[in-house]
Amino acid sequence: MMPDTWDIAILGKGAAAFAAAIKASEKSSGKARIVMVGSGPIGGTCVNVGCVPSKYLLEASHRLYYTAREVFPGVGAVNPSLDFPKLMEGVHNLVGNMRREKYEKVLRYYPNVEVLDGKAKFESPTAIKVVGTAHEKTIYAKNFIVATGSRPTAPPIEGLEQTGYITSDSVWNLEYKPETLAVIGGGAIGLELGQAFRHLGSEVTVLEAMPRIVPPAEPEVSETLQGVLEDEGVKFQLKVRIARVYKKDGKKALEVVTAQGKRELVVDEILVATGRAPNTDMLDLDKAGVRTDERGFIVVDKGMRTSNPNIYSAGDCLSKRLMLETLAAREGVVAATNILGGSEEVDYSTTPWAVFTNPQVASVGYTEDEVMAKMNACACRIVDLDRVAKAGIMGSERGLIKLVLDPYTYKVIGVHALTPNATEYIVEGALAIKYGLTYSDLINTTHVFPTLAEGVKLAAQSFIRPVDRMSCCVE
Repeated sequence: MMPDTWDIAILGKGAAAFAAAIKASEKSSGKARIVMVGSGPIGGTCVNVGCVPSKYLLEASHRLYYTAREVFPGVGAVNPSLDFPKLMEGVHNLVGNMRREKYEKVLRYYPNVEVLDGKAKFESPTAIKVVGTAHEKTIYAKNFIVATGSRPTAPPIEGLEQTGYITSDSVWNLEYKPETLAVIGGGAIGLELGQAFRHLGSEVTVLEAMPRIVPPAEPEVSETLQGVLEDEGVKFQLKVRIARVYKKDGKKALEVVTAQGKRELVVDEILVATGRAPNTDMLDLDKAGVRTDERGFIVVDKGMRTSNPNIYSAGDCLSKRLMLETLAAREGVVAATNILGGSEEVDYSTTPWAVFTNPQVASVGYTEDEVMAKMNACACRIVDLDRVAKAGIMGSERGLIKLVLDPYTYKVIGVHALTPNATEYIVEGALAIKYGLTYSDLINTTHVFPTLAEGVKLAAQSFIRPVDRMSCCVE
């Protein structure tokens, strides 16, 4: 007797998995038989331990920090109180509600999708074994989508495991606010959580091996953001190495190696935010003929196909530069569409990324250095945020917007911003790149005044005249 065979088996229960299941259901009018297999809370990293709780913590910390400071003449500062356990309770309540509303309840509308709790691994190119708490079974499918995500990793620092540390996954289990916090890693996660805890009152020190924070960003963005965070009290140690970690007088000590020698940093807690590893090591991908890179991330083409044409992959388990929920969802959609006969691809060149500090970093397309390396020339302009009227109105004038053009066609190929709410308008840059717009197209598009987004137009206008020679709303 032939075994029961699913049309699509999806390994994972996060953003990429749900996007793939929903799109396959829609394209097949609910006829595709889909099984989604995974362990842990439904919804994956973003809703449970990533974007959702971290942005909630940031917003709460901003409310506490900025209301205690006078911004506008005549509007006095107040001194709000902090109940850290209550704040963390709010985090967990939001996560639980969003998990129910955005994932558990959504499944009601797709009766063709079955969710199976358990850990899966390939037995062959057409079968996986699923081991759950109360079952063990083999599932056969015509096509598979591997969307198992990734997890935080820690560098091999002597004594780190024995001393203990937290990550972006486990920080949500804190029952108290650490008075002193060392953050290992000056990327998006380290800076977001670092600023949040600084705003909540912790003394925060960021340790970064590279010469600047947020290394993928434009140097001007990194430098300005560091200055803002330093003025808020965050301390930075750049170009450093941590030799060892050890316990000292009930606290945690780090031996930090710098160009000037060794120094000791003693803190209540250590947050490790140095990178992520794919959740592929237990999948037995070799039995399915699926190729990975040297770190275990799955290699795919632009259509999300792996080295096995019947197995696709999507999300943070992929070998790629950006780990984003929106990108994972797009990859899941492309994988499902192509399984059902489509020919779509993921356009990584127009994918924006962000750091949700305040001010926010938002970037899309090429940086100046990348254009110089590729074309040996660049047409770039920077508008400082104090030249944007809305920034003055808000009382937040530290930041910038940078526009990168193809030096031969004057098409927009990069937009980089460091402003409050930069994430809300970076999509203008993504659309400009996607549709091949020139700086003139940006100028000739009427923008709303006063807005921070108007800074994109000002950056375009700076290619034809200095910003200080323009009145409001020129052109």
